[in-house]
Amino acid sequence: MMNDSFCRIIAGEIQARPEQVDAAVRLLDEGNTVPFIARYRKEITGGLDDTQLRNLETRLSYLRELEERRQAILKSISEQGQTH
Repeated sequence: MMNDSFCRIIAGEIQARPEQVDAAVRLLDEGNTVPFIARYRKEITGGLDDTQLRNLETRLSYLRELEERRQAILKSISEQGQTH
């Protein structure tokens, strides 16, 4: 699922509205490819182009990985605190 702050961050970076980003993320998460979305789902994404969609996909992947890492670190810190 999409974190609201990720949506706002990415929207600002690709000059799009958060709703456009959210719609594109849902399509990507469903397994649709960037070329397919850009060509056949413009009405859903509010007209995001190939470049915006590729940048969105790259940035989303980075932010999700960063969040996973953050959660792992917080869990590790919490576990260390419980053992000492």
